[in-house]
Amino acid sequence: MAERAEPLVRVRGEVTLDVEPEIARLVVTIRAQDRNRRRTLDRLAERQRACRALIDRYGEAVEDVGASAVVITPEPRGGRGERIRAYHGAVRLRVSVRDFTVLGELVTELGDAEMAAVEGPSWELRPGTEVYGRAAEQAMHAALTKARTYAHALGTEVTGLVEVADIGLSHNAVGYPPPVPVAYAAAEAAPPVLDLEPHPIQVHAAVEATFTLAPPPRL
Repeated sequence: MAERAEPLVRVRGEVTLDVEPEIARLVVTIRAQDRNRRRTLDRLAERQRACRALIDRYGEAVEDVGASAVVITPEPRGGRGERIRAYHGAVRLRVSVRDFTVLGELVTELGDAEMAAVEGPSWELRPGTEVYGRAAEQAMHAALTKARTYAHALGTEVTGLVEVADIGLSHNAVGYPPPVPVAYAAAEAAPPVLDLEPHPIQVHAAVEATFTLAPPPRL
């Protein structure tokens, strides 16, 4: 007489964690313009050095600073020919801040710099953060709990694992509005420091798992 095959149960386990962000990212756009291309580049380089020196004053509170390529765009005069009215230059700094207590002050000072605009902050997690592993582990526990619930309803128990499929991990900030450019006109008095509170991030993990069950009593 052939043995009865073990019954299978396939379940999906999911979890969503609300976690605090680990870093805040800013994008600082520095601009310059002049009728002369070289003077445009010189002004742009000088303003970039000034912004970088400002950022460096915050030491380890800033995790990383990177600059994108310089863009120089000629503005032609109207009419025929290729006569240039002015040259416009821009360079972007991408700033990652780990200490949120200095964030408002840093954004304020960068926004007060000459011909600089600030976008952000965007609240993020570091790549490879342990939060992802914790979410995946809890999703697997949720799948096992669900399988045991089904088994209990059938009067049996889970006996083994056949397969696990990772549906994926994702995260998004909760209630975070799009970044708004921040800029201040040059003034003698220092601008007020902005109050920037971190927004929680939702980390979602999901798995699909197949378990074997002990043969239940006849239904």
